[in-house]
Amino acid sequence: MIRTRLWVGSLLALGAAGVLFGDSWLAKNGFAWFPFLFAFLLFAGVVGSRELIRLFPVASRPSESLVTCGVLLSLLANWYPALRAQFSPEAASVWALLVWVFAGVLIAAFLIEMQRYTGEPGAAVPRLALAVFAVAYLGVLPCFFAQIRWLSKDVDTSAVMLALVVFVPKCNDIGAFFTGTFLGRHKMTPTLSPKKTWEGFAGGMTTGAIVAVAFSFMADVFRHGILEAIAFGLAVGLAGVLGDLAESLIKRDCQTKDASKSIPGFGGVLDVIDSVLFAAPVAYLWFSFN
Repeated sequence: MIRTRLWVGSLLALGAAGVLFGDSWLAKNGFAWFPFLFAFLLFAGVVGSRELIRLFPVASRPSESLVTCGVLLSLLANWYPALRAQFSPEAASVWALLVWVFAGVLIAAFLIEMQRYTGEPGAAVPRLALAVFAVAYLGVLPCFFAQIRWLSKDVDTSAVMLALVVFVPKCNDIGAFFTGTFLGRHKMTPTLSPKKTWEGFAGGMTTGAIVAVAFSFMADVFRHGILEAIAFGLAVGLAGVLGDLAESLIKRDCQTKDASKSIPGFGGVLDVIDSVLFAAPVAYLWFSFN
């Protein structure tokens, strides 16, 4: 199990680095719309939507087509300002467009439930709620990740920012896994995630802070130096832990161990991106006010 997680995790890390720095290379050569990030987010959106919908009980399961469409439209909204800039000098807001997408998903969910309603009580409202939740979880949260790409005009700097959002929580996971495996004694969340320990939590937070410090030497992303990098690592690492626990809550409530078995040693796409989904908004706010 550990060996599988190591080699699959290494491949995923290489893929993430390729996405980030491949886009930077293309941007420097006149291809500045970050196609690798675009493709990755759309892939994760489609597969993640499918995994999430199929976790829900059949009776409460919203339309998979609606959720997938809502997630994809939310992700595509991140490229709308760049596209519009080719035709108009007027600035466009991703967040305003997201509100329209979200409203459209809600209205469409109501229309679908009106059409399929048979008079049986207790099914329509849970499906409406889960449709909105799924689009918020897999459509809105990743937008913070995508928007970090445009926070700096220097593509190498924004690549390092995104790398921090990926590698701080994921290395936190790795540090927690190994520390908890060999030193773990005290259960952290025995109901939500029985394998998590406080010793693993401490090891993971330490690892995340070290990774943040290491990346701080690659670009000028922290104005206050190493101390800010440590604080960032702790804050984003904690957000990643909460993201992991949030997905555990979904799986426990749906009585499923993994979102799927598509990624050996990890489970599914949701099991890989869960910590990043919560880390991205924290990092976006941090870099926005930095």
